[in-house]
Amino acid sequence: MSKGIIIVTGATRGIGAAIAAELDALGFRVAGLSRSGETVAGEGFVCDVSDEESIANAVAEVASRGRIVGLVNNAGLYREHKSANLSGAEFEHLMRTNATSVVVASREAYSHLRNGGGGLIVNIGSFFDKLGVGRSVAYCASKAAIGAITRCLAVEWAKDNIRVLDVAPGYIATNLNADFLSKEAGMRWIEERIPVKRPGQPSEVAKLVGTLFTSDIGFLTGETIYMDGGQGMHL
Repeated sequence: MSKGIIIVTGATRGIGAAIAAELDALGFRVAGLSRSGETVAGEGFVCDVSDEESIANAVAEVASRGRIVGLVNNAGLYREHKSANLSGAEFEHLMRTNATSVVVASREAYSHLRNGGGGLIVNIGSFFDKLGVGRSVAYCASKAAIGAITRCLAVEWAKDNIRVLDVAPGYIATNLNADFLSKEAGMRWIEERIPVKRPGQPSEVAKLVGTLFTSDIGFLTGETIYMDGGQGMHL
């Protein structure tokens, strides 16, 4: 028997695909939102998270298929820019894709979660939210914003039995960095910086997200949970 629908944004690859597959295996109905409308598990829906109307339409379409019990705001974008040359438009585009989309998707899911008796929103942030990283001011700012968004929504919506959490991964092996990790220099860089001597796997992030959805821990909300192999606290 289905446990209800969980929306996962950016469900076509990497961490989002692993989360979608994990939640599907746990018995949830997965609604995977992506630009292509494809998903590795469940049902796919077309959605551009940088467009407010697109998010609203996608969430409404998902809601017409059944009871929404959760949302995973995973979709995001990484770009490097020299800060001295960073345009306002470039900064705002990355903020809109990574942070504004979290507010909009959560807002659109809110009434469905509230009317269904509550639920859980998991935002996928990054340990970059607490680091100073050259050429990454827009990305770091967007991920720090996710932590703030998580805290504010958790406090405001607690009365509606809606919990909000931020899972902040460190260096995760995906198709985007496969070439780097295939080189000896790449793995040496990893071993020098991450205490556990390896990158994380998308499946590990997915297992944590799945645990949050299947564990009844009603007192846990508003927190950022770091999953970085110790890198963010390592000198």
